[in-house]
Amino acid sequence: MINLSTSSFYDRSTQQLGSLREQANKLQDQIATGDRLTRSSDDPVAAARLRTLDRSERLSGIDQRNSDAAMSDLKLADTALSTMVNIITRAKELALSAANEAQGTEQRALLSAELDTLRESLMSVANSRNAMGHALFGGQASGMAYELSGTTVTYIGTATTGAIDIGEGQKVTPAFTGPQVLSFDQGGTSTDLFALLGNLSAALQDPTADASTVAQSSLDGLDSAFDKVTTAQTITGARMGWIEMMDTRRQAVGDQVTQEKADIGSADPATAMVHLQETLTVLEASQASFIKLAGLSLFDLIR
Repeated sequence: MINLSTSSFYDRSTQQLGSLREQANKLQDQIATGDRLTRSSDDPVAAARLRTLDRSERLSGIDQRNSDAAMSDLKLADTALSTMVNIITRAKELALSAANEAQGTEQRALLSAELDTLRESLMSVANSRNAMGHALFGGQASGMAYELSGTTVTYIGTATTGAIDIGEGQKVTPAFTGPQVLSFDQGGTSTDLFALLGNLSAALQDPTADASTVAQSSLDGLDSAFDKVTTAQTITGARMGWIEMMDTRRQAVGDQVTQEKADIGSADPATAMVHLQETLTVLEASQASFIKLAGLSLFDLIR
């Protein structure tokens, strides 16, 4: 009986001291890391919720990167569209001058040269590229949007532009195809701004052409082109506003997730330190009691 009792005493004491040391180590880890849960078994329900919140944060990070990329493209597109507006405005001024029948050959040549320069500038803007090196107005094509063959400019991009997922099932199209911006109807005929500028320049250089009539008819086309580009600007602004709103919502949700993670998984340092001190005190007392009791012999017990 004495052997059994002694064995049980040692077993209970060992378990008790081990439990106290484990609890102390756990509290020390909480203070060091700030995490309440050192393993899932500490609180399975809370651990499962934390995993869900972590996944939500990862997905939100992906959505934010997509949103940033879309916003970057839209800002570049907005700048390009503003440049296009300036080109059209100047082209309209030149067309008004060319419509004056009193213009001489030398003056028409100067107007033609400036129109050619505007056309080259338009070509450069239309082939603007985003951060990934893709043409902003090329749709889903990886190369240029327009190419020049002789004096003819041809659209070589795709017919559509891919949308980007920015979260919560929402998508945004970050750019336009070239024809969506630069193609329009002139007198019932489909054309684009490159052709209009090229035809007007050619008429000004041809002494047999009725340049003033060509210039006059070009004004309607330039008005149509202006409307097309400014409409694209309006749409771009609306898309940028939508992205900003989604970013604001994502930030709000992110703040809630961060707070919930803190509520569920974070340890209160002050409380943890108090519990640690209590545990260490109990551990020291238990160790002292164990040493004292373990040193007693049978003779000590029967004296």
